[in-house]
Amino acid sequence: MKEDTQRELDLIVAQVKGHLHYQKELGIHTLLTQGTRKERLNLASIRQELGECTRCRLHEGRNHVVFGEGDPHAALVFVGEGPGREEDLQGKPFVGRAGELLTRIIESIELTREEVYIANIVKCRPPKNRDPKPDEIQTCLPFLMRQLEAIKPRIICCLGTFAAQTLLGTEERISSLRGHFHPYKGAKLMPTYHPAFLLRNPQFKKDVWEDMKRIREEYQRR
Repeated sequence: MKEDTQRELDLIVAQVKGHLHYQKELGIHTLLTQGTRKERLNLASIRQELGECTRCRLHEGRNHVVFGEGDPHAALVFVGEGPGREEDLQGKPFVGRAGELLTRIIESIELTREEVYIANIVKCRPPKNRDPKPDEIQTCLPFLMRQLEAIKPRIICCLGTFAAQTLLGTEERISSLRGHFHPYKGAKLMPTYHPAFLLRNPQFKKDVWEDMKRIREEYQRR
């Protein structure tokens, strides 16, 4: 019994330490009460805390932080991997060729970009569009988590391998993850192929359309 109690205390201490470290990474150096956190938890305050971020090496070659854009109360959020060249230049997510395709995908389910929210796992462009490294993902991920917590979407669509694997905490391939919803913090998460992948492999557009039809059906149930 004494050993069980000690294990529970150790777990609580570890959780508190983890939460304090998380707040420190966000630049928060004072404890927030539940009421204060509720007041602060909106996209504007999260963007302010992110600032002109220098928390990882990705800031060294970027032009703009690409925070995200769309309806702050969207029922549907799209999450990609990271900004590309055009996104970095404009400071907006999905504005290059892949962004144009994403816009058409959104319109195919009778929505507009203004009615959804679009964000990425990392907020700065990896050099030469390389894959984001694990430490870069873990540094940036708390900001996406807070964005999702503030928006409270019913549906999340992960675009590509990195977004799906990161949010679901798995190494399973996107080809296996897509096609059905996964529970995620009270929302339903649908992984699908990234628009940039579709530009190179148009034969997979049919699979994405099937995924989007499931999203549309779920969206229209509200």
